[in-house]
Amino acid sequence: MRMVQIFDTTLRDGEQSPGVNLSTEEKVEIALQLERLGVNVIEAGFAASSPGDQAAVREVARVVTDASVASLSRAVQQDIDAAWEALKEAKQPAIHIFLATSPIHREYKLRKTKEQVLEQAAEAVRYAKRYFPVVEFSPEDAGRTEIDFLCEVADVVIRSGVDVLNIPDTVGYLTPDEYANIFVQLRERVPGIDRVKLSAHCHDDLGLAVANSLAAIQAGVDQVEGAINGIGERAGNAALEEVVMALYTRQSYYQVTTTIRPVEIARTSRLVSKLTGMPVPANKAIVGANAFAHESGIHQDGMLKHQETYEIIRPETVGFSQTKLVLGKHSGRHAFRERLEALGYSLSEERINALFVRFKELADRKKTLTDEDLIALAEEKQGEVAEIFELESIQLSYGNHALPTASLRLRNRQTGEEVEEAACGNGSIDAIFKAIDRATGEKVELLDYKVASNTQGTDALGEGYVQLRQGEMTVQGRGVSTDVLEASARAYIDAINRLLTRKQSKTQDAALNAVLR
Repeated sequence: MRMVQIFDTTLRDGEQSPGVNLSTEEKVEIALQLERLGVNVIEAGFAASSPGDQAAVREVARVVTDASVASLSRAVQQDIDAAWEALKEAKQPAIHIFLATSPIHREYKLRKTKEQVLEQAAEAVRYAKRYFPVVEFSPEDAGRTEIDFLCEVADVVIRSGVDVLNIPDTVGYLTPDEYANIFVQLRERVPGIDRVKLSAHCHDDLGLAVANSLAAIQAGVDQVEGAINGIGERAGNAALEEVVMALYTRQSYYQVTTTIRPVEIARTSRLVSKLTGMPVPANKAIVGANAFAHESGIHQDGMLKHQETYEIIRPETVGFSQTKLVLGKHSGRHAFRERLEALGYSLSEERINALFVRFKELADRKKTLTDEDLIALAEEKQGEVAEIFELESIQLSYGNHALPTASLRLRNRQTGEEVEEAACGNGSIDAIFKAIDRATGEKVELLDYKVASNTQGTDALGEGYVQLRQGEMTVQGRGVSTDVLEASARAYIDAINRLLTRKQSKTQDAALNAVLR
């Protein structure tokens, strides 16, 4: 059966989602999970875009061993050099070069003729082949490029030594038939195209990204690109979990297979959602909360008689467990560690010990903690940086005819100093956030704030999420507690800690550069 390669761009195109800004630690955490999932290529970022992104690409390349690691690059030498600098120690380095080819991009963005585009594409591929064993080329906005010129572009990059030719529907404009026909035309008209791997990259502006990707696979492509949960620019990319499970569930129809381990899908989706701060819609295919829920009486009756009456995929297949194992305040460290390992978490002893303390705190308030609670706890500060401020205590005063007031005590773990502050606000959350601002001395802008219950019931863990901006820096923070107000405070403090860590890192980098100069 034909094997289709999976190219994941969650860390590059996915991170370009408005409001998403992943740290190096978070990118590494996601990359390691993508490797467990079984993707073939991880596009770790755009190395030339910033020193931070180059460092993140380098670190992902250092820890990933089974998958190929790629960097995006414009068709210019300095970008290719930056990509090689980040990836030269990777086990399987790759570069993904792009250059716009459509009439509207040539005229208004590039201001180049067809001949200039062809020359630049060929030169970039030849230069990249000096360093990289695998060079991928994308004619940006291929979906709106004249087919005759697209064939010319394909011909020139193939003759220049390209290994993978990706055809992106950059603005999600095409229908499945139109998109598949591009690959048919290329195969018929471009000499030597059988020497390269054809790849599909679809955006979801018209909601057709997954359908277009599947149509491309039927047209014979060897690789499909996308992002977990379908995140990405504008309406996002093709949702890889949907493409993969369509191929898995309808294998007799598509006659292709992948290296993806479906049981890792739910965890991968959850991790990406938490670290990006982008919640998964309840009705999202494959990974949504309602994907395996049945409320209709007719559906429930059918399910009780035979599961396949209304489920074409078993929830366990993609990693959703029906088992609700619980731990409580009397559970020991060993049982706690064993359960986390069973849930797929491989954590250091230091991290286990820190989590066990938080587990005991929560178990004193909540009689039992389910798998979902443990997952929320384990992922509360996934990819965390140094914890500078720690929440010691919080007290709130609220009445519908009184001004909400929050008082709290934070400990600065770097100095050992305790800081107490209080503030009033328009509501309890506003008061909490203002008090934290006073205690930390940071002036920030709140861009986003969300809370959600982790499980059902009045004692469910609440998960808080905040996104803050200070100058050009944007950070996210997460926190969990049985009290949503405390969870919100923890999330805000987590974001402040990430902001301070990033500022300290920038200061250290500037001092080092000054010494080197």
